[in-house]
Amino acid sequence: MTTSTPKDLIAAMQACADACTMCADACLGETDVQKMVNCIRLDLDCADICQATARIFARKGMSAGPAANALLTACAEACKACGDECEAHGQHGMKHCQVCAEACRRCEQACRQAMQTA
Repeated sequence: MTTSTPKDLIAAMQACADACTMCADACLGETDVQKMVNCIRLDLDCADICQATARIFARKGMSAGPAANALLTACAEACKACGDECEAHGQHGMKHCQVCAEACRRCEQACRQAMQTA
């Protein structure tokens, strides 16, 4: 994925936030919710960070100021942690976690690419 515009970056962040929110909700419906606690927490953290970062970049574009790289780094790291956790559950047949892991990977990549231009 090549993220060349603020619009593409924001779309990746919003898609990730949506996927994480849906994943957290689906995890709450699993038979053994206790095994999903870390996944749920990472989902919710990632969704919040992606939404906040997307809002800031929507206002300011790629010139989000001196905090731009810090925001992009936090977003990329949250996506990586959530993606890793969801990928592990996805390998055990949890489709919602597979979908979330894919969205997290796309957003992480978009943030890292944007850091090179911020």
